[in-house]
Amino acid sequence: MMLKAVILIGGPQKGTRFRPLSLDVPKPLFPVAGLPMVQHHIEACAAVPDIREVLLLGYFPAQQLHQFVTDMIAAYKIRIRYLQEYQALGTAGGIYHFRDQISSGNPDAFFVLNGDVCGDFPLQEMLDFHTSLTSPSLITIMGTEATRHQSTMYGCIVEDKETHQILHYVEKPSTFVSNLINCGVYICSPDIFKRVGEIFNSRPDFYSLEDEEGTESIWLEQDILMPIAGTGQAYVYNTDRWWSQIKTAGSAIYANRHYLQLYRTTKTDRLATNGSDKPTIIGDVYIHPSATVDPSAMLGPNVSVGKNAVIGAGVRIRESIILGNTTIQEHSCVLYTVVGWNSTVGAWTRLEGTPCDPNPNKPFAKMDNVPLFNNDGKLNPSITILGCNVTVPAEVIVLNSIVLPYKDLPHSYKNEIIL
Repeated sequence: MMLKAVILIGGPQKGTRFRPLSLDVPKPLFPVAGLPMVQHHIEACAAVPDIREVLLLGYFPAQQLHQFVTDMIAAYKIRIRYLQEYQALGTAGGIYHFRDQISSGNPDAFFVLNGDVCGDFPLQEMLDFHTSLTSPSLITIMGTEATRHQSTMYGCIVEDKETHQILHYVEKPSTFVSNLINCGVYICSPDIFKRVGEIFNSRPDFYSLEDEEGTESIWLEQDILMPIAGTGQAYVYNTDRWWSQIKTAGSAIYANRHYLQLYRTTKTDRLATNGSDKPTIIGDVYIHPSATVDPSAMLGPNVSVGKNAVIGAGVRIRESIILGNTTIQEHSCVLYTVVGWNSTVGAWTRLEGTPCDPNPNKPFAKMDNVPLFNNDGKLNPSITILGCNVTVPAEVIVLNSIVLPYKDLPHSYKNEIIL
């Protein structure tokens, strides 16, 4: 069997909710648990023996991804290419535009993964399900359960419980349709190109630039899934493994925790360990080999420390991502915070955010993407985020705040966006 994988990584004008972190690095390259976000997708694809090539589709300038692609080919010994779109074509439009590249070599099927989801992707199990179907599936979706309240924020699937055939599909319905939601991971038969081609040919305005309404995009969800639901050509593979979206900077902390947890069973060598002359490690912690951490520091649970970061004496960090070339001086405390590249945090300073994690008492609860502001125009409590090149003085507190890049903070802040 010969398969390919397509990872949709979007482009620069998206990722607005991920600011200020996406101002410096394309969002797919933002490190979560020590690896660029999309590397987790590539790693999952490379683990499926039949996947021969991984194609990244997006409209970031190619030079922004060139080094990353080179590194990934070296790391996973698999063909990887970046295909740059000239405009946002939508999930199905992008695949159709590059149909010749995807079809070359005649793959039996191809995976499509959205770049802004994260999880313990059961790709091989999904493939086994797809190939075992008695009637061939044009598209198989990975589905998972959400709470009744949250389901309306996703694509909702109504399935035949016996056959797992998709009977009905609605994207972000206004009322409750089903607990089963679309994970943004698909297996497509090459026959899907014919289907997209029909839609494409029925829209003469596809390539016109005058049209600002977005009809020039073709979407897998609305344009393909909704019409073929109930026709016996679409199936859903259910998973109960961890899955989430990474829409906001706060959700990166949540994803960081879960990827670190996965390392415990799959890649233990990536996790820091306790020992003499080493910092105290609690739970799952990733420290880049080039980082320097004082032995009197205490890290964890769920902390990632990036390249060349320096963590001083007596520093306490938990549930946080410390990005590359950052210095955290002695006796500072960092909780539920993302500290951007090249930043400096002074001694005896406290950076603290508020997580908006799913309710642990509600099974299937997903991460809520809380808006930045509440109805009164006040900032909702959230993860604290420092953009790149931020300097925080000694002995201050920064609580539930977002700091844009290149700022020198003069004093303490609480519930503020510092522009």
